[in-house]
Amino acid sequence: MMLGVVLLWVLLLCPLHSFAENPTSAFDAANKLYEGGKFTEAAAAYEKLAQINPGSASVYFNLGNAFFKSSQIGRAIAAYHQAEKIAPRDPDIRANLQFARNQIQGPTFVPGRAQRWLGKLTLNEWTMLASGALWLWLLLLAAMQWRPALRPALRGTIVTLAIAAILLCACLAVAWSESRPRHAAVVISQDASVHNGPFDESPTAFRLNDGAELRILDEKDNWLQVTADGRRIGWLRRDRVREIS
Repeated sequence: MMLGVVLLWVLLLCPLHSFAENPTSAFDAANKLYEGGKFTEAAAAYEKLAQINPGSASVYFNLGNAFFKSSQIGRAIAAYHQAEKIAPRDPDIRANLQFARNQIQGPTFVPGRAQRWLGKLTLNEWTMLASGALWLWLLLLAAMQWRPALRPALRGTIVTLAIAAILLCACLAVAWSESRPRHAAVVISQDASVHNGPFDESPTAFRLNDGAELRILDEKDNWLQVTADGRRIGWLRRDRVREIS
């Protein structure tokens, strides 16, 4: 357990140097700022790099680390989400995202057990598994028609494959549903007041801390209707969050 914590802190202390083969001066400069303990300046440098190269998981990973070390948990979580979207199977990104989530106090959206389990494979991998099971099932059915003598030996296998194909198709359907763009947001202010209505004068319904993850239900002008747990719903100013998908 302690070894896992130590390794995780090493990840947070050390930016990912995946541009080592083709280093750029801007990336090297951002890394030097990070290694020198200038985390706020490093975050600003990584953000500029992200605008230039929005498809780099390494930049967003390092950006998340810089935000985390500068005590900006919400912005760190948003950056890790972006990195995970680009590289969904990267264990370092997943580990740091979960570590940042563990620091959040108060209500926040927590992925369910099914969502976490389905997230172990990408949508393409679920598609390959489901289609593979279906094709194998169809091939065995064709073999039974071609060689009737094989029916007794293949009957059990075909039933098992049919059940497996149905389950895998169900998992694929759920994974596809979860992968669709969703309106979500992360609180990026230390203390965000959620109101009963989309007005500053509306009574405060509850408060959220930096890093709280939310589901966006509706929007009106500069306000978002949000929920963190499905039970409490209210309106939050848009400038208090960073929207993610």
